[in-house]
Amino acid sequence: MSHDPAFGRFFLPGPTEVPPDLFDAMHRPVVGHRSAEASALIAGLEPALSGVFRTARPVYLSTSSATGMMEAAITNLTSRRALCLDCGAFSRRFHDIARATGRRADLLEADWGEPNLPDRLHDVLAADPGRYDLVTIVHSESSTGVLNPLAELAAVAREFDDVLVAVDTVSSLAGAPVLTDEWGLDFVLTGSQKALAVPPGLALAVASERAIDRARGVEARGYYFDLLSFEKNLVERSQTPNTPAVSLLYALERQVERILDEGLETRWARHAAMARRTVEWVEETAERTGEAYRVLAPEGYRSPCVTVIMLPEGRTGPEIVAAAKARGYTIASGYGRLKERSFRIGHMGEHTGDELDALLGVVDEVL
Repeated sequence: MSHDPAFGRFFLPGPTEVPPDLFDAMHRPVVGHRSAEASALIAGLEPALSGVFRTARPVYLSTSSATGMMEAAITNLTSRRALCLDCGAFSRRFHDIARATGRRADLLEADWGEPNLPDRLHDVLAADPGRYDLVTIVHSESSTGVLNPLAELAAVAREFDDVLVAVDTVSSLAGAPVLTDEWGLDFVLTGSQKALAVPPGLALAVASERAIDRARGVEARGYYFDLLSFEKNLVERSQTPNTPAVSLLYALERQVERILDEGLETRWARHAAMARRTVEWVEETAERTGEAYRVLAPEGYRSPCVTVIMLPEGRTGPEIVAAAKARGYTIASGYGRLKERSFRIGHMGEHTGDELDALLGVVDEVL
C-alpha cells in the first residue's frame, strides 16, 4: 500500500503525527517483558516521565487506550459518589464509565463550547458536603476545543477534605501546563497518541499518595486496572502488572528525550503560539469573507492543542475535511453533535508554526 511519507500534513486532534525516528526506535529487537532489560527500560523512563507530569510520584504505564485509565479512576477512587464535570463528549465518558461499572455518579454540565467553572463546582460541593468523594475533569476537551481552568477547579475540590480530583489530560499533557503536584491533582491520566506524539496504544497515569490510600479501601477495584497492582509492580520491580507493549516503550523513550531536549516550557509556548495563529486565521477569514466563521471555545478557555472552528450556513465539516484530504492534508470534522457544523485542527505534538501556516493556506483554497 503506497502512501505519502511527507511529515507535517496530518493535523487530526488525535492521533497526531508521529516523528519518523520513533518508528526506527520501534525496530529494536523485542525483549522479554519480564527481563532485566525491560525493567531497566521502564526504570530509565521514570525520571523523565515524572518530569513531564511535574510530579515526584511514579508514572504508571498501561498497554491500553487512555479510556482504561479513566476506568481506573472510577473503579479505584470512589466508594461514595463521583461528580463528573461535563463540557463535551470526552468529559461525559467518565460518567458513562461510572454507570457501566455500577458506581454512583452525577453530572455537572456546561454547554458544549463552554468551560466548567470553579464557582459552579464550589456551589455543588458545598450544597451537600459529604455526597461526593471524587471529582472528574477533562483538561482539554478535544470535542469542543475548551481548556478547563484545571488549577482553579482542583483548588475548589481541595477545600473539601476527602474529595479526590481525577483528570484526563489526553490532549493537553506535553502541550499545555499540567502541574500535578503543585495543583494537588490526585490522579492524572493521558494517552500516548496526542501531544506526546507517540503511536497509539499506551496510557500513562500518576496517582497521588491520597489516591493510593483511597484505593486500598475500595472493594472490587477490578483486575486489569487495579492501581495497587500498578503501584506495587512499578515501585518494587520497575515492571507493569500486565504485558507491556515493549516496542511502544522504545518509541516513548525516544520521544521523551525529544520533549525534554526542547524543554517543557518551550514546548508549551510553541503549542500556545499555534493556537493563537489558528484563532487569528479564523478571525481573518471571517473578516475577509464576511461569513460567520468563529472559534467555538471562548477567549481565555481555548486549548493550545486543538481548535474547533464553527462554519457558516452552507458549509459542512465533512465537506471541508474531504477537500483538504484531496490536497494531501488531514484534518477532522466536528465531533458528535458538532460534526456537520464545524471542523477541527489538531496543532500539537511535533508540528511547527510553518507547517500550520501551510495547512491554513490549503484550507483557504478549500474555502
